[in-house]
Amino acid sequence: MTQASPAGEPEHTPDYSAFEGTRPVSDKQRFDTDQLGTWLTQHVDGFAGPLTVEQFAGGQSNPTFKLVTPSRSYVMRSKPGPAAKLLPSAHAVEREYRVMHALAHTDVPVAKMLALCEDESVIGRAFYVMEFVQGRVLWDQSLPGMTPDERSAIYDEMNRVIAALHSVDPAAVGLAGYGKPGNYFARQIGRWSKQYVASETEPIEAMNRLIEWLPQHMPADTRGRASIVHGDYRLDNLIFHPHEPRVLAVLDWELSTLGDPLADFAYHCMAWHVDPTQFRGIAGLDWAALGIPDEAHYVERYCARTGFQIEGDWNFYLAYNMFRIAAILQGIMKRVVDGTAASAQAVDAGRRAKPMAELAWRYAQKVR
Repeated sequence: MTQASPAGEPEHTPDYSAFEGTRPVSDKQRFDTDQLGTWLTQHVDGFAGPLTVEQFAGGQSNPTFKLVTPSRSYVMRSKPGPAAKLLPSAHAVEREYRVMHALAHTDVPVAKMLALCEDESVIGRAFYVMEFVQGRVLWDQSLPGMTPDERSAIYDEMNRVIAALHSVDPAAVGLAGYGKPGNYFARQIGRWSKQYVASETEPIEAMNRLIEWLPQHMPADTRGRASIVHGDYRLDNLIFHPHEPRVLAVLDWELSTLGDPLADFAYHCMAWHVDPTQFRGIAGLDWAALGIPDEAHYVERYCARTGFQIEGDWNFYLAYNMFRIAAILQGIMKRVVDGTAASAQAVDAGRRAKPMAELAWRYAQKVR
């Protein structure tokens, strides 16, 4: 399990499975391992210690741990340590647990949920435990070392899985109340505007412009459909089979809710628009030579799978998502300033808030 910054690791992030990228638990995230082991013995079928805990090297928001026992390994996601100053509605590990548990018997691949603990007296914060899924986490979206056919298969599988997610009936899996009713864009723009203001460490002119511009240019809320949206669907939040182009689990559901599926899909499509030297994207690469579909064909495949049509100006969807990412990156920078960031890459991620906001404003200016 990994959690990386929403728009990119440092330029030279190693291309390894995040399952191999563990380190000792940091001082800020340390907890009573014996107490956790006792709780797991009582709440997870078949659990038997002794327990060793390692921390995954990723984890900008919710720290993620590998729990190792003699017979098997598990993954634990928790809220940040008790010293962290948590923004409202952030770090919602109980929502992650709920949505993955609900999707267990759908076409959306998720890790098996094993236990949720909302009692903060156990280890000082809420957490959940899930199965450890062995596979590949692919960091570089250009997929170095693969053939064009292999890259094409990986991209088509990503497309299949997000289409499957947006095709799930929320009510049918017990998630009818997972998001608030009403205009999705108005809610989200309001939320991320507040989050940005709450975490501002220096003024970013483009963010202030977007906070004013976005509410005035929202597409008409005419589709009348609300899908389960992931909120951070991208290549490195997927675990692929060790050898096959098949997703075994979608990770990091912290930002999931009910909302506009096209907004969620547009977030995923930002990869075609962001520079791989600044963010983890594929803009400017020779997609045909690599075997990667261009954005138009990728969108067409998604629409064929879901039956949806793109309504409104696609540039708005992109500008909105870039704004959202900039707000998230600014939140990471705020945690750096406060000394509560959970990852060594946090400073690098936080510095990307301003260039992402400026890119969002450029796309906003393209809207007709």
